Amino acid sequence: MAETKVKSGRVRASFAHVFQPKAIEEGGEEKYSITALIPKKTKEGKAMIKAIEAAIEAAKEKGKSEKFGGKIPKNLKITLRDCDEEVESGDRDFRPEEEGMMALGMSSKKKPQVVDKDMNLLFSEDDFYSGCYFRFTANFYAYNVNGSKGIACGLNNIQKVADGERLSGGASADQDFDDDFDDFEDGEEEDEAPKKPGKKASKFLD
Repeated sequence: MAETKVKSGRVRASFAHVFQPKAIEEGGEEKYSITALIPKKTKEGKAMIKAIEAAIEAAKEKGKSEKFGGKIPKNLKITLRDCDEEVESGDRDFRPEEEGMMALGMSSKKKPQVVDKDMNLLFSEDDFYSGCYFRFTANFYAYNVNGSKGIACGLNNIQKVADGERLSGGASADQDFDDDFDDFEDGEEEDEAPKKPGKKASKFLD
């Protein structure tokens, strides 16, 4: 079976809440979260998307017996989205930074480690923010909670690789993430963040 864990290349940060947890909906559970914007047309972007899609399929197969009663349901909620298709369908407003991008939403109850290129820990939104570029490790897993079924992406660790123009405005976080992260249970399917993030992230599947 293919791996459900992904180690990414360079992506752009959007709706970053990695130092302080935030509830997606009023009264909801607070979580650390971020959206990765992945270019659809670059060689590296295509490789990342392919690896993520493989991890999602692996999570479906794993969840077939563990969460879905032996059969993969149709119309599962998936946290990987095509930004251009959503704009064309009217599901969301146009945002310049999302043009030509896939958006991957990730979250975790546990605080991710955020490091720079030299593996120094970062602690402030002055250093890591929506608009900068980063790499991540994450684990995909199935959920089935109160009739809502899908594949979620559990955030592990983050490495900032470059600065970028800060992003502001646009839709709110609850519009960006929808209800993906309130419908599943965190637990044994999500990898715990290691004490020291790996120094190499050249491969997209671990």
